[in-house]
Amino acid sequence: MADRVKHLYYRATAIVLLWMIFGLSFATHAYLANTYFRRDPSWWRTLIVWLIWSFAWAILTPIVFWLARRCRFARGKIFRSLSVHVFAASLFAFFSLIVYFFVYLFINETVWNATFLKFQHLFVSEFHTCLLIYLILVGLTHAYEYYSRYRERELAASQLQTKLAQAELDILKMQLHPHFLFNTLNTISVLMNKDVKAANRMLGNLSDLLRAALKNAHTHEVPLRHELEFLKCYLEIEQTRFSDRLRVSMCIDPATLDACVPGLILQPLVENAIRYGIAPRTDAGRVEIFADRMNETVQLKICDDGPGLRRGVRIDSASHIGLSNTRARLIELYGPNHRFELNNSPSGGAVATITIPFRTFAVKQSKDLSCTIDQ
Repeated sequence: MADRVKHLYYRATAIVLLWMIFGLSFATHAYLANTYFRRDPSWWRTLIVWLIWSFAWAILTPIVFWLARRCRFARGKIFRSLSVHVFAASLFAFFSLIVYFFVYLFINETVWNATFLKFQHLFVSEFHTCLLIYLILVGLTHAYEYYSRYRERELAASQLQTKLAQAELDILKMQLHPHFLFNTLNTISVLMNKDVKAANRMLGNLSDLLRAALKNAHTHEVPLRHELEFLKCYLEIEQTRFSDRLRVSMCIDPATLDACVPGLILQPLVENAIRYGIAPRTDAGRVEIFADRMNETVQLKICDDGPGLRRGVRIDSASHIGLSNTRARLIELYGPNHRFELNNSPSGGAVATITIPFRTFAVKQSKDLSCTIDQ
């Protein structure tokens, strides 16, 4: 209620100020014209007449706006609306001329003889001007209404686009959960026949991972420190599986720990490095995770020392769910303001590199993930 009263107050103030400027402009024009023709006008009397006339129009303006909104020139209502506006325009024009005429006579103390003839002359010379003022007000109202509806449609379209993008991100993120879960459960099922204690540890780590994943289920960006904690638990599961065959090192720039990154962005890339760079080998392999701030961007890099990429491997390949999903999420979140590359390293192995804008937000350090990994 208070906002509506404030809005009406500002609107009324704007109307009065605009009509005061309008009256001042016409008063100046009338005074200069009379001075040019040497009629010896009075500036203050001229100003008072035009300001009172303008104030009369300021009172009429909200009524004109109301009529313009009620009687739009819509299909099937054109004749009715036109009739209403012609009648209202004539009535308001006649009223404003009467106000001007009698104020002029009173202020200038003019003898009231031949009053009808003087008003007739004023009517003939200025009636069309008042009609034009009414039409301009109606036109401004319709223009504002069309602009408001355009902005509402634009806002609705923007909100719909945002909701569609959000839904697509949710779908992409949810794809990772069963993909990761099935792979981990498969690993646990293999260990159950070899090392029950290790399988139990993996189940405990898996419960931590699932709890963290569910906690951030509706958040598409998390601090990098949270993502690294999640990744450490995942790597502990993988180290239980590969034992000494998997060696992991992390080189993380402290300036990047609070940077916003997509949730679950590193896990599929590390999983891909382990699957193609470590799993096929009988000897030990290494996976390296880097995070660096480069000016206004954050660069995340996952490297392995495996056999490298096979010829023809594409990021958007349907057989590489993690890679194609990562690329789709980056496009939705950052558009053209990101880079995602998968290349062979000159020293051997594959390198996945993500570059995104550097942004931070105040967060508390997560306490949900307690597992660690030797680096």
